[in-house]
Amino acid sequence: MAESASVPNRGFITMAVMAATVMNSLDSTIANVALPHIQGSVSASADQITWVLTSYIVAAAIMTPLTGWLSGRFGRKRLMMVSIVGFTIASGLCGIATSLGEIVGFRLLQGIFGAALVPMSQAVLLDINPPERHGQAMAVWGAGAVLGPILGPALGGWLTDNMSWRWVFLINLPVGVLAFIGISAFLHEQKNETSVRLDGFGFAMLALGIGSLQLMLDRGQQLDWFSSLEIWIEATAAVTFLYLFVVQMATAKHPFVDATLFKDRNFVFGSLFGFFLGVLLFSTLSLLPPMLENLMGYPVVTTGLVTAPRGIGTFIGMFLVGRLVGKVDPRLLVLIGLVLSGWSLWRMSGFSLGMDESLVIWSGVIQGLGTGFVFVPLTTMAFATLDSRFRGEGAAIYTLIRNIGSSIGISTMQVVMIRNTEIVHSRLVENLRPDNPLTALLPGRFSLSEASGIAALNAEVTRQAQMVAYVDVFWLLLVITILSLPLLLFMRSPARNKGGESISVHLD
Repeated sequence: MAESASVPNRGFITMAVMAATVMNSLDSTIANVALPHIQGSVSASADQITWVLTSYIVAAAIMTPLTGWLSGRFGRKRLMMVSIVGFTIASGLCGIATSLGEIVGFRLLQGIFGAALVPMSQAVLLDINPPERHGQAMAVWGAGAVLGPILGPALGGWLTDNMSWRWVFLINLPVGVLAFIGISAFLHEQKNETSVRLDGFGFAMLALGIGSLQLMLDRGQQLDWFSSLEIWIEATAAVTFLYLFVVQMATAKHPFVDATLFKDRNFVFGSLFGFFLGVLLFSTLSLLPPMLENLMGYPVVTTGLVTAPRGIGTFIGMFLVGRLVGKVDPRLLVLIGLVLSGWSLWRMSGFSLGMDESLVIWSGVIQGLGTGFVFVPLTTMAFATLDSRFRGEGAAIYTLIRNIGSSIGISTMQVVMIRNTEIVHSRLVENLRPDNPLTALLPGRFSLSEASGIAALNAEVTRQAQMVAYVDVFWLLLVITILSLPLLLFMRSPARNKGGESISVHLD
């Protein structure tokens, strides 16, 4: 929008779209800590209850790439209003669900309607702000997109303990109403001068490919991966459908995703960075709550409280970056953020069963600070040289790639943790034999001859093995952080546009 510098009610529009963003991003993690309570309420088994999470992820991942076409076909304002209404109603239905089938179905609807909210809010903020304010706008948007998943477990734990698990969904109702009122009152519709065609085959191939990949990642550990025919079928389907999607994108006259997007170097490498950011952020968030609750014995609320301070670090990081963007090369800011993230993971590699809360809190604060330093300048660089007509489509693909990174990271790190637990457990029990004189020093509750003592000893060995496995995962995430650093060499600073003109950035 050329007139972005004079957009009326910019503040009200920003608050409305950020309410929608926070509402959506919170739901990616807020239900995690409530799963045991939901499981008991709907009488579901341990493997069935995971569909409460995966149904939302799969639906959002499949619908996210459709955001660009829907926005072009119906307009951003209309799309956001329909999305907010649908997401809010689906949230209310989740809160009153009485069976597993109902809650999974309603979570599916949440994912379908919520998929457009985050990328559309990003595109709207870029459009209503002039180029010199894009860094500040992305700082605001990033706060909502990143802090939602970070603060979700803490808020979900408090609501579950003090009210009911149903309130992790019902809390969306007032936020959704306020966001709808703000969007309908202040955001002007962006009219399309040309009709937008939908590449149905391309969308179908991408949707089926992502759906197959997500099913494979979700069910792989339960079915022992490629020893299962189902996993082979899902893997083959994912590769086939995604290959057909790429062929269609390269050869169709009007493809579902315009290949021109991937000619922009900053967007390509920014999206790759977003993939790794999804791996690092969401893998850590998925690992810490079960580690603290199952190994350390933390109550749900305490787990939420000790992980919430990372949100403070993210706020501080984004505040500082909002002041530095335009004055400092954003690649340097991303580098600082990655170094902080690496330092945090190095501290996490020192976790032990005897540690106190301070190590968890401060490693989280440092990681949150690093996330704040990475997220804003990375997003700014990714879209700095991208033509404004591709912003809606680009925002959807950027979000999709980050979500795929999150799902792959969560599944992969869970597999590594479980497999390493088995390996470490087998090594620890090698010397627990009656002929080993050191076993005479075992505490009284452990025994190699009585059933209760053997069970207690095995439980403690498993606990120790799990802690070692968690530490190994943190080391692996540190290695991934280091390996992602060279990507910075391929990105251009947004201080200059495509024509080589300097772009001055002033942040109020």
